[in-house]
Amino acid sequence: MHAYRSHSCADLNASHAGDTVRLAGWVHRVRDHGGVLFIDLRDHYGMTQVLADPDSPVFSQIETVRSEWCIRIDGVVKKRDDSLVNPKIPTGEIEVFIRDMEVLGAAEELPLMVFGDQEYPEETRLRYRFLDLRREQMQANMTLRSDVVASIRKRMWEKDFREFQTPIITASSPEGARDFLVPSRLHPGKFYALPQAPQQFKQLIMVSGFDKYFQIAPCFRDEDPRADRSPTDFYQLDLEMSFVEQQDVFDTVSPVIAGVFEEFGGGRKVDAPESWPQISYRDAALWYGTDKPDLRNPIKMQVVSDHFRGSGFAIFAKLLEQEGTEIRAIPAPTGGSRKFCDRMNAFAQKEGLPGMGYIFWRKQSADSIAQERGISVKEVNALIKAGEITLGEEAAGPLAKNIGPERTEAIRQQLGLGVGDAAFFLGGKPKAFETVAGKARTVIGDELGLTDQDRFAFAWIVDFPIYEKDEETGAIDFEHNPFSMPQGGMDALNGDPLEVKGYQYDLACNGYELVSGAIRNHKPEVMLKAFEIAGYGADEVKNRFGALFNAFHYGAPPHGGCAAGIDRIVMLLADQQNIREVIMFPMNQRAEDLMMGAPNLPQNEQMRELSLRVVQED
Repeated sequence: MHAYRSHSCADLNASHAGDTVRLAGWVHRVRDHGGVLFIDLRDHYGMTQVLADPDSPVFSQIETVRSEWCIRIDGVVKKRDDSLVNPKIPTGEIEVFIRDMEVLGAAEELPLMVFGDQEYPEETRLRYRFLDLRREQMQANMTLRSDVVASIRKRMWEKDFREFQTPIITASSPEGARDFLVPSRLHPGKFYALPQAPQQFKQLIMVSGFDKYFQIAPCFRDEDPRADRSPTDFYQLDLEMSFVEQQDVFDTVSPVIAGVFEEFGGGRKVDAPESWPQISYRDAALWYGTDKPDLRNPIKMQVVSDHFRGSGFAIFAKLLEQEGTEIRAIPAPTGGSRKFCDRMNAFAQKEGLPGMGYIFWRKQSADSIAQERGISVKEVNALIKAGEITLGEEAAGPLAKNIGPERTEAIRQQLGLGVGDAAFFLGGKPKAFETVAGKARTVIGDELGLTDQDRFAFAWIVDFPIYEKDEETGAIDFEHNPFSMPQGGMDALNGDPLEVKGYQYDLACNGYELVSGAIRNHKPEVMLKAFEIAGYGADEVKNRFGALFNAFHYGAPPHGGCAAGIDRIVMLLADQQNIREVIMFPMNQRAEDLMMGAPNLPQNEQMRELSLRVVQED
């Protein structure tokens, strides 16, 4: 028999009754039932109930074991009585009577319990991650992650992609975040960088004549942490293709992503890739307040500026006299109550706004008709009973009173709302309020039960602007990926930079950006012009992107690709809200590894070898 186990803790069933077996694992739970000791023995694969009574040769030894001790047992498989079968686990038909036991690793008092669903501070969980990872949910999350990566690899190979590895130590390159720098011992004063992405290398692979490339690539960015982003490193499905247009990339990667979500989505609906909408960046900002919209929520915002221009609502009317301002409405079907409207107004105030205007529509009341006609409520009720008055609908709220019934009705008609519905309004320069508007849309959809929680909704966001203007200095800089091919090529770059769109695209799912990519700018003269507009001279371009710029002079093919975030994909599939739940050994919010003690102070000898000295801040 094997030194540690003949079976896993998920293998045994009624057909093994009478067999002598050897199991190894962790003591999940110990139960004393009147002198009979029951142990739930757990390994990576499952759970088996083992037991001992005073007749067991090792009963006294078994009495000493505690939770999370690692043990090996020998015993005889026994079939459970029908009334004691546990249908919740694969081994629920049997139990193993212990004849021998060996303690493989005793455990001290536990800083967190593996058994049960207790909540622990994140600091405790990360400091003792090796224990946290033993928990059932974490085992499931990490297994899911491994299976997702394996599935992605298989799907990419089936599409005739080949996997190549790109360097981990390279030169610094601006990818939109800070680099992690690595000092060179052999070249004092010079630094390598950990790659923010394999961007330049994968383009060089295309120039080298390889038609399709992919890898599950580690990427390193010194970023501020968020719930959906690691502050140090992450993994992505990175791919590139030659002789392709934007739609070719969509047609290639969409079935891969859809297939993974169908395979591991637990039965949640996944729309067919050919039905995934393509939404321009500007429309996404207008309709959803974000470039990563959650389309499970049907709410679509609209511009309603004309209804407030010159109206009795002075705040909006005066606002619209300023250049570049507009008023947007957020429809809220079924949200037509003052209580809900006041709650959303309070939400806006928590987000730093003075408030959020609203109108809600309700069935007309006898009181409002009485006020309108100057008669008593009793007379109104009599007229209603006689059929001379029919209760219709009315608009309520401060905005409705200020702008009057005609404008209010025009807004209702435009938004397609009716009795029991509401609309919320924000105004100003769009970039100043779009983020709050997007959050409000999400809250409204969730609170009113409009968001379909049993679905993965995808959308391609396209036509990203390449440039933006600094509001204070007026300088033009890149707003998005500087390596994207401008739509219209050189001709577009000779016009208004703020009108130039790139062949750049993102794939959004349920409010998260899952994929980002572009058709690349592979022409050196176009590349120089694109960077010149953003204030980068030819010498700087050649210095910072020398390999890529040089390669483009030797027959570079048209090419494009994208990258999909592995961590975010698994986070969505695992139905987790925090990306650290699907990363084996994540950093905390302050980019610290509490378990390994990183970052730490280097030894003096190491600093001397690297010709470095730490300068203390005053």
